[in-house]
Amino acid sequence: SGLDPAQPYFQGTPTEVRLDKSDADFVDIIHTDSAPTIPNLGFGIAPAIGHIDFYPNGGEQMPGCGKNPVSQIVDLDGIWEGTRDFVACNHLRSYKYYSDSIIYPNGFLGYPCASYDLFQSGTCFPCPQQGCPNMGHYADKYKGKITQDFLKLYLNTGEARDFPLWRYKVTVTLSGKSKVKGYVNVALYGSDGNTKQYQITKGTLKPDNTYTAYIDAEVNVGKVTKVKFLWNNNWINPTFPKLGASTITVESGQN
Repeated sequence: SGLDPAQPYFQGTPTEVRLDKSDADFVDIIHTDSAPTIPNLGFGIAPAIGHIDFYPNGGEQMPGCGKNPVSQIVDLDGIWEGTRDFVACNHLRSYKYYSDSIIYPNGFLGYPCASYDLFQSGTCFPCPQQGCPNMGHYADKYKGKITQDFLKLYLNTGEARDFPLWRYKVTVTLSGKSKVKGYVNVALYGSDGNTKQYQITKGTLKPDNTYTAYIDAEVNVGKVTKVKFLWNNNWINPTFPKLGASTITVESGQN
């Protein structure tokens, strides 16, 4: 397992010099700091070099690493941890994701995709038939399923522990008499937990229109038992418009 393998002195070198998939039966890589070293101070290698390569949050800038220096140094984990994070926060996220992955065997699903932008837009959702590999400790469960030379995998993580997020596709068809301006929020309830509210759309809300959003939830809800639908006007409307949902469809990424 390569935890953000180093970029300076290694990127672009022959395979004898750097970590490469010829080094073991199964090489999995987590890229967390792969922006160019100059000028971005990226410490991690960018190209796919393993059997499977994970690019959480796109692989360059990790959520929670853009905090201001004071709050980052006086971190929840203490001043020593905070100081290291200030210097190399993105780079060090790789081992934090890995250690979290031990506790969450079904977390950190990596979606095979050509790019992070395509993943964000929902193009590579849900997982293919053979499933998605889990980034981190349980990546080797995928060993027998690799069919291509290089496999790039994308996923999003939280800003702080606990890091895993579970991706859902939520589609809402509205019902009502007239269009209004505002926003629609949805929360998922399930056999294993509930999510907070996520915004599905905002702006003009038209009855009979369908709106789709991809949400990265902080819990794996398991079997969905209930969906909470909330909408809000942007301003006080004297006509008291009514709006509902005729259907809400929830699709979970892993299956």
